[in-house]
Amino acid sequence: MRRLCATVLACEAIVIALAIPVAITVLGAAPATAAGVCGGLAVACLVLAGLLRFRWAYPVGHLLQVLVIATGFLVPTMFFLGVLFGALWVTAIWLGRKAGEPQAR
Repeated sequence: MRRLCATVLACEAIVIALAIPVAITVLGAAPATAAGVCGGLAVACLVLAGLLRFRWAYPVGHLLQVLVIATGFLVPTMFFLGVLFGALWVTAIWLGRKAGEPQAR
């Protein structure tokens, strides 16, 4: 489960980082705001991917998914991408638990 969730977070960090120039050039957001919000979330995704060995990191990951969806107020496309990555996050947890059941027995 940890590997799947870390992969989702790493890919999500790339997509969030790529939203910075879109917010600045296409949507006219302030560079400091775009870099602060999107850059901060991208770094948070990468840090959290490294902390998934701790049990408390998964609820923090849920909160992070909500924050990524909320970046849709800065870049409207992020509403869709945030929901997509949220679905991938939930699927990674579900598949990870399903695959871990035989090992637990």
